[in-house]
Amino acid sequence: MAALRAVLRCRGGPAPLPPPRQSRGAAGGLLQRLGRWFYEAEVAAEWGERLRRYRLRSRNAYCSSLRDTHGDDVAAAVFTLSCGGGVRFDGQQHWMRGGPREHPELLSFHKVPVVALDLSGSPITYDGLDNLVPLTQLQHLDLSRCPHLDDWALGRLHVFRDTLQELSVAWCPGVTERGLATLHHLRALRRLDLTGLRVPSPGLVQILLEEALPGCQILGLDLGDSVGTGTALRGAEPPA
Repeated sequence: MAALRAVLRCRGGPAPLPPPRQSRGAAGGLLQRLGRWFYEAEVAAEWGERLRRYRLRSRNAYCSSLRDTHGDDVAAAVFTLSCGGGVRFDGQQHWMRGGPREHPELLSFHKVPVVALDLSGSPITYDGLDNLVPLTQLQHLDLSRCPHLDDWALGRLHVFRDTLQELSVAWCPGVTERGLATLHHLRALRRLDLTGLRVPSPGLVQILLEEALPGCQILGLDLGDSVGTGTALRGAEPPA
């Protein structure tokens, strides 16, 4: 082409125009749109994950101002009810459930200790336990089916060593035998529900727990299951 243009220029003829740029057609446009769609979907997913983490942190935030005003027990109760759980104060026969706004009488319990908390299925995390660890009379704690509970969180329960009598961590996917090993501090424990936990050698785990927690009934480990997925004791209702 360059030689042809040179010859035509020498002869005084017009130089030929370069060939038109070929369009990639419908296929090229589709690929562009798909690429743009995947990019936007990836950005949206990233922002969605950030929003989910932000909401989780917000729901587990420490209620310091409420604690300073109304005490540790009311602050723990408000946190639990906000998570969709249940609370019993000392002397109560029935669980207090529903949102905090449904219980205007809640603030009148500022001098009454919390003795039972039902946080089953809640979004509580390691940080969320900041709202519970100041409790001094807690006897019953249900943490079953909590998707964000892990071994590190279980390690914080040692503060209830002298009062906690019933504990459930059934069906918590983040709890392993490492977390269970930290429960040896709970000397007052009388009932421990481990249904559905995946631990290796469940028989050995049960023996070690029974030695560490004499007088405690260990529930839910399938001693005939080499994998240790637990039996189908699907978590009884919290005691009334």
